[in-house]
Amino acid sequence: MQIIPLPEGVFTVGRSKIFEPFMLGQDDLQQRPAGSLLVEVQPFLVITENDYILLDTGLGFKKNGVLQIHENLKQHGIPPEKITKVLLSHLHKDHAGGICYLDGNGKIQPTFPMASYYIQQKELAFASEKQGASYVPQTISFLKEYDKVIILEGDGEIGQNIQYNLSGGHTPFHQVFKITENEETIFYGGDEAPQLQQMKYKVIAKYDFDGRKSMQLRQEWWQQGNPGKWSFLFYHDVKKPVYKNMV
Repeated sequence: MQIIPLPEGVFTVGRSKIFEPFMLGQDDLQQRPAGSLLVEVQPFLVITENDYILLDTGLGFKKNGVLQIHENLKQHGIPPEKITKVLLSHLHKDHAGGICYLDGNGKIQPTFPMASYYIQQKELAFASEKQGASYVPQTISFLKEYDKVIILEGDGEIGQNIQYNLSGGHTPFHQVFKITENEETIFYGGDEAPQLQQMKYKVIAKYDFDGRKSMQLRQEWWQQGNPGKWSFLFYHDVKKPVYKNMV
């Protein structure tokens, strides 16, 4: 399998949940709004023998009118039409904002028109009911109506090599994924396993729905996957987006 990180950039985000681009090395960290966080946003593409699998979709950030995720794919010689599956951990805007976009005529279009989108049924219902600043209403409405959305419930498998598990730590109905092929395993934990450092140390994050559960899950995944030489993908860690124990 081939893993391609698709970094969308670094952003500041505060209580308003508005993500503002931040240029490392240029912008002044001291000028950030009080209480804001510095967040790295990075979807992944996994290429298997039969699929081009996108793990979350980013913010849908545009640069010069072009979706950054489209530009990232283009740099690897991959058109968006080649994506076959979009696996969604949850629907917060920094993970789901790139699901669809407005074209020049103001019409909503799928960002990956040939792909099926996979989401937990209860996550979609929760996001639809919540409709807070963490979500993009346009995205939620699109998922509820689009005919290529595949609704998942609980734990299960997609085909023969994708396993999904309802984890419920970061949001009540967050899910994680394992992709296996030819004795290789890729693990994607979304916002319950966002950075390498959080896997190595006991961290209870205040931004999680259930921070203690997320911490416990990280320990379980690390204890199972690190000796098993899983490739861990970290959505909010551009310094170490992929980790695999080679010892």
